[in-house]
Amino acid sequence: MILTDTAVIVERNLLTVKRIPTLLVSATIQPLMFVFLFAYVFGATFGGGSYREFLMAGIFTQTVVFNAAFTTVGLANDMSEGIIDRLRSLPMSRLGVIAGRVSSDMLLGVIGLGVMVACGLAIGWRVRGSALDAAIAFGVILLFALAMAWVGAVTGLAAPNVEVAQSIGFLWMFPVTFLSSAFISAQSLPGFLRPIAEWNPVTAVATACRQKFGNASPPDFPPPTGWVADHAVGYSIGCSLAILAICIPLSLILYRRSTN
Repeated sequence: MILTDTAVIVERNLLTVKRIPTLLVSATIQPLMFVFLFAYVFGATFGGGSYREFLMAGIFTQTVVFNAAFTTVGLANDMSEGIIDRLRSLPMSRLGVIAGRVSSDMLLGVIGLGVMVACGLAIGWRVRGSALDAAIAFGVILLFALAMAWVGAVTGLAAPNVEVAQSIGFLWMFPVTFLSSAFISAQSLPGFLRPIAEWNPVTAVATACRQKFGNASPPDFPPPTGWVADHAVGYSIGCSLAILAICIPLSLILYRRSTN
């Protein structure tokens, strides 16, 4: 029942993308803008080609965080337009309704990730590790993307309307993304910001991917140190699973309350 209901919602959301292709454009153009902006504007300052290789893991991680906004806005929009109330009147699983939104947005995210990989290869990024290591890196990214999508689901269900959902979404996305080693070395941050950045899951995912891709830090960047850096893959997976364990039941509670 849950899988069937999830598939129905996925199909419905993908039909919406087909009818409004700008949604797909938004999912692919925005990451490309960040790639070119950071690669050629910041890259000129931080070491050119070596920074571009360092950059791509951060861009991948940032993009899956920002993609949570699609789930946030999509669910908030469905709530405001009464679509959720209609689905609730049907014998459909609550988990299937939310998982359908998450799954369709994950598919768009995978397309965007593929576009970024092609763009990264075009600007000189290379996977210097083994095929298995690269598969592990992309697996870590996709698991983190799933966790972020469920964070987006919680945000969308908790927001009273679409406008508030958009504001709340970007309110947490920007500090979480930029207070990390996605684009700079966490070791270069001053004071209390450094441990926050070092233990940030975004830092762990970006570090894990760099290790598996074989992408070294630019010469001017202090290399990552500490427990998180030494256990980046395990810490990344643990954080993603912990987020899922919290957000999936919380989203079901919010769904039930919002439709009562």
